[in-house]
Amino acid sequence: MTGSEATGGSAEAGTAPDERLRRWRLVLGGGPGEGTGRVLTGPDEAMDGALASLYGSGDGKDGRGGGRSAGLEGSAPSVARWLGDIRTYFPSSVVQVMQRDAIDRLGLSALLGEPEMLEAVEADVQLVGTLLSLGEAMPETTRETARAVVRKVVEELEKRLATRTRATLTGALDRGARVSRPRHRDIDWDRTIRANLGNYLPEYATVVPERLIGHGRASRSLRKDVVLCVDQSGSMAASVVHASVFGAVLASMRAITTRLVVFDTAVVDLTDRLDDPVDVLFGARLGGGTDIDRALAYCQSQITRPADTVVVLISDLHEGGVRGGMLKRVASMKASGVQFVALLALSDEGAPAYDRDHAAALAALGAPAFACTPDLFPDVMAAAIEKRPLPVPAVI
Repeated sequence: MTGSEATGGSAEAGTAPDERLRRWRLVLGGGPGEGTGRVLTGPDEAMDGALASLYGSGDGKDGRGGGRSAGLEGSAPSVARWLGDIRTYFPSSVVQVMQRDAIDRLGLSALLGEPEMLEAVEADVQLVGTLLSLGEAMPETTRETARAVVRKVVEELEKRLATRTRATLTGALDRGARVSRPRHRDIDWDRTIRANLGNYLPEYATVVPERLIGHGRASRSLRKDVVLCVDQSGSMAASVVHASVFGAVLASMRAITTRLVVFDTAVVDLTDRLDDPVDVLFGARLGGGTDIDRALAYCQSQITRPADTVVVLISDLHEGGVRGGMLKRVASMKASGVQFVALLALSDEGAPAYDRDHAAALAALGAPAFACTPDLFPDVMAAAIEKRPLPVPAVI
């Protein structure tokens, strides 16, 4: 987080000297060596106290007039008050960063089991991942509050992602269903005429349809099977959240049969929970080891129509199981006609640390591994369904 973000504004060149001193004082935190000579009062003093509680350092004890001293006293009431303060003084995007820093720097994960804490936080994907990682450590009395927080984030993601995903994949399925040698009753005359406008004969005032485009006839052969195989190790928390949302969206499409499998050293099939992504998330267990080969073996056992199946592995590729087995299984699936997609992450955070040797080996098999944002995911799935090259980002 930059100084201008923390102090609630942008550092413009034309800022008055007094305002520049105010901002530098908030950034530097006071103390005899900070050099601004600025004394904070009112809201600025409260803002400085909130920053001091999290980012403090030095000899001071309260963050006012001396060096900052970090600490939120390790109690839910004091943390809840601090959360209220930062929401008062900082924009939502900064609040989310400060919350994550508080959890990482001050070890506040345990306090997320307190209902008053959960009601005070600014909910986002990272917070959901932290809540899910608590697992059985979360008190039963707090679970309903935690579910409400998770549901809020999931509903916001669905609102953002569902419409475009359905539209993109419906288009891909429609294109795959069209036939080039249709029977007369199956000809799509509108598309056929547009495709043959270059063959217009003005002397006859007509178009010669050299290429016919037909409607695909509804049949089981036009359906696609999608298997989402998701690594639930700790570093993949945001990917698990997004995968559960996309799994629910795909499962709602009649032309796609969707299966969701999560794994660490064990494999859990959560397909029967896809109607509610929140149930999916609370059925996941973040953390633990990784056995990709075992997970892919299970997925392969569920494939009945390989030529119409897309398998999406979402993992950092750090294999704790049979290292060569994973690659042999991917090669076997691809040889049978399965479209295989390897995503190092499904989030806005970019790729985590990942096994580069395995990524290179998958690329050699024709399955490049790359980090995928939620906004790109519909295009990746559309390309896989149509058996086109995947839209791999330029920076992997």
